[in-house]
Amino acid sequence: MEAEVDEGGGVPAWVMTFADLMSLLMVFFVLLLSFSEMDVAKFKELAGSVHEAFGVQTDVEVRSIPRGTSLIAREFSPGVPQPTAINTVRQFTVNSNFNTLDLQNAQRIQELEEQEEEAETRAADIREALATEIEEGRVLVRRDETDVIIQILEQDSFASGQAALQESFMPTLIEIGELLATTPGAVSVSGHTDNVPISTSQFRSNWDLSAARASSVVFELLDAGVDPARIMVSGHADTQPRAPNDSPENRALNRRVDITVITGKEVHASWVDEETEEAPGEEEDADEAPAEIPDLALAEPVEPAE
Repeated sequence: MEAEVDEGGGVPAWVMTFADLMSLLMVFFVLLLSFSEMDVAKFKELAGSVHEAFGVQTDVEVRSIPRGTSLIAREFSPGVPQPTAINTVRQFTVNSNFNTLDLQNAQRIQELEEQEEEAETRAADIREALATEIEEGRVLVRRDETDVIIQILEQDSFASGQAALQESFMPTLIEIGELLATTPGAVSVSGHTDNVPISTSQFRSNWDLSAARASSVVFELLDAGVDPARIMVSGHADTQPRAPNDSPENRALNRRVDITVITGKEVHASWVDEETEEAPGEEEDADEAPAEIPDLALAEPVEPAE
């Protein structure tokens, strides 16, 4: 009995590898065919599937606008893009007035500081010049922010209920006037009294008395050489006390005449308009002849209508 010859069975081993390769190539070309009818979004979605199948991911940078397909036309031109509204505000405005106001405030503060320093220097000079009078209790010198106040007390200056200056106080007032004549700044002279009412044949009330005392001081300042344009006179009666009117000592402090030197202001405000340099109500051209007024007597009478 003859032995059976084993001729070998099945296909060679390389056939399986070749079949797998052909299957993958077929799938690849099927994908290429499907790409011609696919937009970019679907392409990117299928690219992920290819990555899952082949283990390869290719980054495709899309530089052209996607094109669609239709039964009428294969391609179409893209439309003009329209701006999209966004919620973010990218534009803002700057209020320049704030910067201007800040600069003006800084300049004003600097001016006030300089005026306070100048007022302190003036007050020190006046105290040194009137050291004897201050020591004797006739005057007081103090600084009120940017102003310097020379306070004339009633002692040796005015008799009770009188507005005439006493002779013993005249040298002191002349010295004050000569000092103010060389000191720059507007001058305000204000009279003050206590709260004790007065009613005489010469003064109806403390208002008259305070104003009369301030005027008496002003006349002496003018004789000492102070420019009249720098001076302003006022009477305040007992409306601005320096101390409570509850004792004779405090009432004596309130009976005074204050000479205030205003720093940074040479003269007081004028009622003349600075632009036109004319008083309100004054005609612009005084030399201009007034308009002629027709003489009614020469006018022809008008007959009444029938």
